[in-house]
Amino acid sequence: MSRWQSDEDQPLEEWECPDPDEDADDELSATVECPNCAAEVYEDAAACPVCGEYVTRNRTIWDGRPAWWIILGIAGMIALMLFLLPF
Repeated sequence: MSRWQSDEDQPLEEWECPDPDEDADDELSATVECPNCAAEVYEDAAACPVCGEYVTRNRTIWDGRPAWWIILGIAGMIALMLFLLPF
């Protein structure tokens, strides 16, 4: 095959074929409920497309952490202070 000849008649190599298990269209973005009108809004959206209200999530450093994780962290800080106190 020359450099300028088309290779459309040649079969595709395995690495050129799309993976049937990996379909980009199946990946849907998560949605949240608008606090103003209760419409479904994409999680990444800044404002609701229905009512135009800004969608904000009140997130703190403790969101999503179990209570034992917080207690363990506080106990660790207290233990560190007690260890460094004599010095």
